[in-house]
Amino acid sequence: MPEPGGPHVGIDFGTSNTAAVLRTADGRRLPLLFDGSPLLPSAVFAEADGRIAVGRDALHLARTAPERFEPAPKRCIDDGHLLLGDREFAVTDLIAAVLTRVLDEARRTLDGVTPPVTITHPAAWGPTRRETLVAAATRAGAPAVDLLPEPVAAARFLTRLHGASVGPDVAIVVYDFGAGTFDATVLVHRDGGFDVAAAEGLTDTGGRDVDAALLRHIAAVHAGRDPGAWARLEHPATPADRRARWTLLEDVRTAKEMLSRAPSTLIQVPLYDDEMLVTREQFEAVVAPIVERTVAATKSALWAAGPAAARPGTVFLVGGSSRIPLASTALHRAIAVAPTTLERPETVVAEGALVAVR
Repeated sequence: MPEPGGPHVGIDFGTSNTAAVLRTADGRRLPLLFDGSPLLPSAVFAEADGRIAVGRDALHLARTAPERFEPAPKRCIDDGHLLLGDREFAVTDLIAAVLTRVLDEARRTLDGVTPPVTITHPAAWGPTRRETLVAAATRAGAPAVDLLPEPVAAARFLTRLHGASVGPDVAIVVYDFGAGTFDATVLVHRDGGFDVAAAEGLTDTGGRDVDAALLRHIAAVHAGRDPGAWARLEHPATPADRRARWTLLEDVRTAKEMLSRAPSTLIQVPLYDDEMLVTREQFEAVVAPIVERTVAATKSALWAAGPAAARPGTVFLVGGSSRIPLASTALHRAIAVAPTTLERPETVVAEGALVAVR
């Protein structure tokens, strides 16, 4: 655990995005910024000379050679090695490349000092996966590495830094709806800490799946109008078509974020010279099946946790996709507890990694 007063980095190594918060020697907590954003895409790309590009550089290069691109190395942690183009890479090295980018930014902020790190992981991860994460962080140059389950980090942030009050032996739910995955965890507050009582995860349910559902909605309107144009967007074969698909996917992601705070938005559809109006009502109808899966997983975790979780004291929403208003509404309706939302749900886990047990 981080020692009070010393520089330390809390890292939430996510499936699609990685967030990190730096605690400086004077106790300040600073979200690390990567190209101006607190979120670093966890993506990697194998360059022609064997170097590994990460983050937005990897996303940019993927347009030219998608066969050398891996958007989510975390999902490959059990694979040992991964083929990117015509080269094989150890998954440990790919994860280390992402963590190196985080430590580079921390060193820049600390005038060259490399701080120890605490890295979070899914509560269900076993020893082998955790050892891979430690090996990757060590390879990235971290002088010391601690690990912490993601929901425990979230609970520490929400109770110690956010001020939420949770009594002894009271169950809380951490509803973590990220870009790549979903996890529902029930924790019980005991002896000043948090014990994981039950967890349910969905590896195929996250913000990227919301994007895909919205893209299918656009296809339902446009594919029949010009099947050839849509085929070029769906399976681009030329640089121009890859740029068009990239533009469409970026617009879809932006629209998803806007529809969390606005009643409607327009999505530019390349190759069609068209702007498609999408309302929040349409968006919620499209994503309702995905949200319902997260709610069902949450209810399953509560059932598995037993009598202690019959009525949780608090439900915390973390992860960027938890911003979707339908998530909070559906969860409240299902378990009769009003969820607690936060201004920056993407960095909650990384900040919680810096909170020591008291």
